[in-house]
Amino acid sequence: MTRQVLLIEDEANIAEAIRFVLTRDGWSVTTHADGADALDRIRVLRPDVLVLDVMLPGRSGFEILTDLRADPDLAALPVLVLTARGQDRERDAALAAGATRFLPKPFGNADLVATVRSLDPGAADPERA
Repeated sequence: MTRQVLLIEDEANIAEAIRFVLTRDGWSVTTHADGADALDRIRVLRPDVLVLDVMLPGRSGFEILTDLRADPDLAALPVLVLTARGQDRERDAALAAGATRFLPKPFGNADLVATVRSLDPGAADPERA
């Protein structure tokens, strides 16, 4: 069974690079660029892992993450938060909002793949391999 990632990132070049790297690792990647309707997209797709940028048009990644964690149907979804602001304050805010993991931009491809793999809820399930 293919593992599903929803990537919410508004910078097209970054989104394409992430999509390419994760697809090569065996993930099915859907991209979305608008924070305003991101929660609706998450509800429809029900991804295995969410990769969420902080700075988005419409709503910030932190706002989306806060709402996601308050929704009982989505609260357990593993979320990797990405931000161009890699300071400790941003990391702390992401974790306080409920991020499972945090990666500052720029990041290495290997770091991205390893982090997303670590979030895969089916990784221990041999049927998902």
